[in-house]
Amino acid sequence: MNAPLNYFNYFTEIEDTFVRRRGRHLFLSPLDWAMIEAWQERSIPLHIVLRSIEAVFDVFDKQPPGTRSIKSLFYCREEVELQYKQWLDSQTGSSSEGEAAQSATGFSIDAVATHIASATATLQTVSAAALREDIDRAIARLAELATNLTANFETVDKTLYDIEKMLDWAMLTNWDKPHLKVIEREIAGQLRGYKADMEPAAYQTTHDLMLLKRLREDSGVPRLGLFYL
Repeated sequence: MNAPLNYFNYFTEIEDTFVRRRGRHLFLSPLDWAMIEAWQERSIPLHIVLRSIEAVFDVFDKQPPGTRSIKSLFYCREEVELQYKQWLDSQTGSSSEGEAAQSATGFSIDAVATHIASATATLQTVSAAALREDIDRAIARLAELATNLTANFETVDKTLYDIEKMLDWAMLTNWDKPHLKVIEREIAGQLRGYKADMEPAAYQTTHDLMLLKRLREDSGVPRLGLFYL
Protein backbone atom coordinates (compact mmCIF):
# COMPACT_ATOMS: atom_id res chain seq x y z
CA MET A 1 0.00 0.00 0.00
CA ASN A 2 1.30 3.45 -0.86
CA ALA A 3 2.55 5.60 2.01
CA PRO A 4 -0.21 8.24 1.81
CA LEU A 5 -2.82 5.52 2.36
CA ASN A 6 -1.09 3.33 4.93
CA TYR A 7 -2.88 2.36 8.12
CA PHE A 8 -1.11 4.84 10.39
CA ASN A 9 -1.37 7.86 8.09
CA TYR A 10 -5.01 7.26 7.24
CA PHE A 11 -6.12 7.12 10.86
CA THR A 12 -3.80 9.86 12.09
CA GLU A 13 -4.71 12.41 9.41
CA ILE A 14 -8.43 11.91 10.05
CA GLU A 15 -8.03 12.20 13.81
CA ASP A 16 -5.77 15.26 13.60
CA THR A 17 -8.09 17.06 11.18
CA PHE A 18 -11.12 16.40 13.37
CA VAL A 19 -9.32 17.54 16.54
CA ARG A 20 -7.89 20.65 14.84
CA ARG A 21 -11.27 21.76 13.53
CA ARG A 22 -13.04 21.04 16.81
CA GLY A 23 -10.61 23.37 18.58
CA ARG A 24 -9.77 21.20 21.56
CA HIS A 25 -8.65 17.65 22.06
CA LEU A 26 -11.29 14.97 22.11
CA PHE A 27 -10.54 11.27 22.10
CA LEU A 28 -12.30 9.45 19.31
CA SER A 29 -14.75 6.79 20.42
CA PRO A 30 -14.52 3.08 19.54
CA LEU A 31 -17.40 3.72 17.10
CA ASP A 32 -15.36 6.45 15.41
CA TRP A 33 -12.32 4.18 15.07
CA ALA A 34 -14.46 1.37 13.68
CA MET A 35 -15.97 3.80 11.17
CA ILE A 36 -12.51 4.97 10.03
CA GLU A 37 -11.44 1.36 9.62
CA ALA A 38 -14.53 0.67 7.52
CA TRP A 39 -13.76 3.71 5.33
CA GLN A 40 -10.23 2.47 4.78
CA GLU A 41 -11.38 -1.08 4.00
CA ARG A 42 -13.75 0.39 1.39
CA SER A 43 -10.78 2.35 -0.06
CA ILE A 44 -12.47 5.71 0.41
CA PRO A 45 -9.67 8.14 -0.51
CA LEU A 46 -8.20 10.01 2.42
CA HIS A 47 -8.73 13.39 0.77
CA ILE A 48 -12.47 12.66 0.47
CA VAL A 49 -12.76 11.98 4.20
CA LEU A 50 -10.71 15.06 5.15
CA ARG A 51 -12.62 17.32 2.75
CA SER A 52 -15.89 16.04 4.24
CA ILE A 53 -14.75 16.81 7.80
CA GLU A 54 -13.66 20.31 6.75
CA ALA A 55 -16.99 20.88 4.97
CA VAL A 56 -19.03 19.84 8.02
CA PHE A 57 -17.09 22.21 10.28
CA ASP A 58 -17.23 25.02 7.70
CA VAL A 59 -21.03 24.87 7.96
CA PHE A 60 -21.04 24.39 11.72
CA ASP A 61 -18.73 27.37 12.32
CA LYS A 62 -21.28 29.67 10.66
CA GLN A 63 -24.00 28.70 13.13
CA PRO A 64 -24.84 30.94 16.12
CA PRO A 65 -22.84 30.43 19.35
CA GLY A 66 -24.40 27.92 21.70
CA THR A 67 -25.40 25.52 18.95
CA ARG A 68 -24.76 21.92 19.96
CA SER A 69 -21.15 20.93 19.56
CA ILE A 70 -19.74 18.22 17.30
CA LYS A 71 -18.63 15.59 19.80
CA SER A 72 -18.07 12.66 17.49
CA LEU A 73 -16.64 11.96 14.07
CA PHE A 74 -19.90 10.10 13.45
CA TYR A 75 -21.43 13.53 12.84
CA CYS A 76 -19.42 13.67 9.57
CA ARG A 77 -20.49 10.24 8.32
CA GLU A 78 -23.25 11.41 5.96
CA GLU A 79 -21.01 14.02 4.35
CA VAL A 80 -18.29 11.42 3.79
CA GLU A 81 -20.77 9.10 2.10
CA LEU A 82 -22.14 11.95 -0.04
CA GLN A 83 -18.74 13.16 -1.21
CA TYR A 84 -17.54 9.61 -1.81
CA LYS A 85 -20.57 8.93 -4.02
CA GLN A 86 -19.91 12.14 -5.94
CA TRP A 87 -16.29 11.11 -6.36
CA LEU A 88 -17.29 7.64 -7.61
CA ASP A 89 -19.76 9.23 -10.04
CA SER A 90 -16.97 11.44 -11.35
CA GLN A 91 -15.00 8.30 -12.25
CA THR A 92 -17.72 7.20 -14.67
CA GLY A 93 -17.20 8.58 -18.13
CA SER A 94 -14.21 10.51 -16.81
CA SER A 95 -12.86 11.23 -20.28
CA SER A 96 -15.93 13.07 -21.58
CA GLU A 97 -16.56 14.70 -18.21
CA GLY A 98 -12.96 15.82 -18.10
CA GLU A 99 -13.33 17.50 -21.46
CA ALA A 100 -16.52 19.20 -20.30
CA ALA A 101 -14.89 20.34 -17.06
CA GLN A 102 -11.91 21.70 -18.93
CA SER A 103 -14.20 23.64 -21.25
CA ALA A 104 -16.18 25.07 -18.32
CA THR A 105 -13.27 25.95 -16.03
CA GLY A 106 -10.25 26.33 -18.26
CA PHE A 107 -8.44 23.64 -16.26
CA SER A 108 -7.38 20.21 -17.43
CA ILE A 109 -6.45 17.13 -15.44
CA ASP A 110 -2.94 17.23 -16.88
CA ALA A 111 -2.48 20.89 -15.90
CA VAL A 112 -3.81 20.27 -12.39
CA ALA A 113 -1.58 17.19 -12.01
CA THR A 114 1.41 19.29 -13.08
CA HIS A 115 0.43 22.00 -10.58
CA ILE A 116 0.26 19.45 -7.75
CA ALA A 117 3.60 17.95 -8.78
CA SER A 118 5.19 21.41 -8.87
CA ALA A 119 3.79 22.29 -5.43
CA THR A 120 5.06 18.98 -4.06
CA ALA A 121 8.54 19.61 -5.47
CA THR A 122 8.58 23.08 -3.91
CA LEU A 123 7.49 21.74 -0.53
CA GLN A 124 10.28 19.19 -0.64
CA THR A 125 12.79 22.06 -0.73
CA VAL A 126 11.44 23.76 2.41
CA SER A 127 14.22 23.63 4.98
CA ALA A 128 12.44 24.97 8.09
CA ALA A 129 12.96 22.19 10.64
CA ALA A 130 9.98 23.29 12.75
CA LEU A 131 7.67 22.73 9.77
CA ARG A 132 9.12 19.41 8.62
CA GLU A 133 6.46 17.13 10.05
CA ASP A 134 3.60 19.21 8.66
CA ILE A 135 5.36 19.62 5.31
CA ASP A 136 5.71 15.83 5.07
CA ARG A 137 2.02 15.43 5.88
CA ALA A 138 1.09 17.95 3.20
CA ILE A 139 3.27 16.13 0.65
CA ALA A 140 1.60 12.81 1.53
CA ARG A 141 -1.86 14.35 1.16
CA LEU A 142 -0.92 15.89 -2.20
CA ALA A 143 0.35 12.50 -3.38
CA GLU A 144 -2.91 10.86 -2.35
CA LEU A 145 -4.91 13.57 -4.13
CA ALA A 146 -2.82 13.17 -7.29
CA THR A 147 -3.34 9.40 -7.24
CA ASN A 148 -7.13 9.86 -7.11
CA LEU A 149 -7.35 12.97 -9.31
CA THR A 150 -10.63 13.56 -11.15
CA ALA A 151 -12.13 16.32 -13.28
CA ASN A 152 -14.20 17.53 -10.32
CA PHE A 153 -12.01 20.61 -10.05
CA GLU A 154 -14.19 22.30 -7.45
CA THR A 155 -13.56 19.46 -5.00
CA VAL A 156 -9.88 19.31 -5.97
CA ASP A 157 -9.53 23.04 -5.28
CA LYS A 158 -11.28 22.70 -1.92
CA THR A 159 -8.96 19.83 -1.00
CA LEU A 160 -5.92 21.91 -1.94
CA TYR A 161 -7.32 24.73 0.18
CA ASP A 162 -7.70 22.36 3.14
CA ILE A 163 -4.05 21.32 2.84
CA GLU A 164 -3.04 24.98 2.56
CA LYS A 165 -5.00 25.79 5.73
CA MET A 166 -3.18 23.01 7.54
CA LEU A 167 0.15 24.50 6.47
CA ASP A 168 -0.98 28.00 7.48
CA TRP A 169 -1.87 26.69 10.93
CA ALA A 170 1.50 24.92 11.15
CA MET A 171 3.40 28.11 10.33
CA LEU A 172 1.45 30.20 12.83
CA THR A 173 1.84 27.55 15.52
CA ASN A 174 5.45 26.42 15.02
CA TRP A 175 7.19 29.58 13.88
CA ASP A 176 9.90 30.94 16.15
CA LYS A 177 7.86 33.04 18.59
CA PRO A 178 10.24 36.03 18.95
CA HIS A 179 10.66 36.23 15.17
CA LEU A 180 6.88 35.95 14.71
CA LYS A 181 6.40 38.92 17.06
CA VAL A 182 8.92 40.94 15.04
CA ILE A 183 7.03 40.23 11.81
CA GLU A 184 3.69 41.10 13.44
CA ARG A 185 5.09 44.44 14.61
CA GLU A 186 6.40 45.17 11.13
CA ILE A 187 2.99 44.46 9.61
CA ALA A 188 1.24 46.56 12.25
CA GLY A 189 3.59 49.40 11.33
CA GLN A 190 2.75 49.05 7.64
CA LEU A 191 -0.98 49.19 8.45
CA ARG A 192 -0.80 51.97 11.05
CA GLY A 193 -1.75 54.71 8.59
CA TYR A 194 -4.85 52.80 7.47
CA LYS A 195 -6.08 51.36 10.77
CA ALA A 196 -8.27 54.34 11.75
CA ASP A 197 -10.26 54.04 8.52
CA MET A 198 -10.75 50.26 8.73
CA GLU A 199 -13.36 48.21 10.55
CA PRO A 200 -11.72 46.03 13.23
CA ALA A 201 -12.65 42.82 11.40
CA ALA A 202 -11.27 44.13 8.10
CA TYR A 203 -8.08 45.26 9.82
CA GLN A 204 -7.58 41.84 11.43
CA THR A 205 -8.24 40.03 8.16
CA THR A 206 -5.76 42.23 6.32
CA HIS A 207 -3.18 41.77 9.08
CA ASP A 208 -3.58 37.97 9.01
CA LEU A 209 -3.32 37.80 5.21
CA MET A 210 -0.16 39.91 5.24
CA LEU A 211 1.31 37.80 8.03
CA LEU A 212 0.70 34.52 6.22
CA LYS A 213 2.06 35.99 2.98
CA ARG A 214 5.26 36.95 4.79
CA LEU A 215 5.59 33.54 6.44
CA ARG A 216 5.12 31.79 3.10
CA GLU A 217 7.78 33.99 1.52
CA ASP A 218 10.22 33.37 4.36
CA SER A 219 9.66 29.62 4.45
CA GLY A 220 9.20 28.93 0.75
CA VAL A 221 5.78 27.32 1.27
CA PRO A 222 3.79 27.71 -2.00
CA ARG A 223 0.15 28.56 -2.53
CA LEU A 224 -1.78 25.45 -3.53
CA GLY A 225 -5.17 26.54 -4.87
CA LEU A 226 -6.00 26.19 -8.55
CA PHE A 227 -6.16 29.98 -8.73
CA TYR A 228 -2.36 29.84 -8.57
CA LEU A 229 -2.08 27.30 -11.39
